[in-house]
Amino acid sequence: MGSRESLSVAITACHKHVCSIEGGSCTLEVLQAIPILKKAYGESMRKVLHVGPDTCKVVSKLLKEDGVEGWGVEPYDLEDIDASCKTLVRKGFVRLADIKFPLPYRPKSFSLVIVSDALDYLSPKYLNKTLPDLARVSSDGLVIFAGYPGQQRAKVSELSKFGRPAKLRSSSWWIRYFVQNGLEENESVMKKFEQAASKRSYKPSCQIFHLSS
Repeated sequence: MGSRESLSVAITACHKHVCSIEGGSCTLEVLQAIPILKKAYGESMRKVLHVGPDTCKVVSKLLKEDGVEGWGVEPYDLEDIDASCKTLVRKGFVRLADIKFPLPYRPKSFSLVIVSDALDYLSPKYLNKTLPDLARVSSDGLVIFAGYPGQQRAKVSELSKFGRPAKLRSSSWWIRYFVQNGLEENESVMKKFEQAASKRSYKPSCQIFHLSS
């Protein structure tokens, strides 16, 4: 998976009551977790790329954080977006790109990459290609928010946008998958995240796994 020695991954599986918004989106949890992730990853949060639907919301939040540059990739469509999102697109902060193919960025273009509601819609064939590419453009880490098995995801009317029904994988599946790809738990980041969450009285509504290669 490219430069695995510098890669750290956090896998987040959202529970029903959190991810039921916006057709099963984990965007709300991403927005809530940004300050905690900033404490846990420190300098690795200096230049962040978010990949997933509703990326404009995440990028807007990132740009409000001190010392953080926020960029976004919308993997599905940019139709019916508001004026704020149109501004981010016009200025180049947000772009549309099919993540089944290599992202239009040079290696290690970002210190941290955050992905939500994107890998759930990839078949294993494309997942095996997309994850290494996400790692390629990240220098310090990759944070993945994935759906929780059994939760309601995209509505039938939205399937044309996502291309296929979501494949909601269990946390044990993800653990096996990353172990098979040479990744292991990043205890340092995990402890920092837990400490930051405790100080802010932040109680994650997701299962969170911090992994490193």
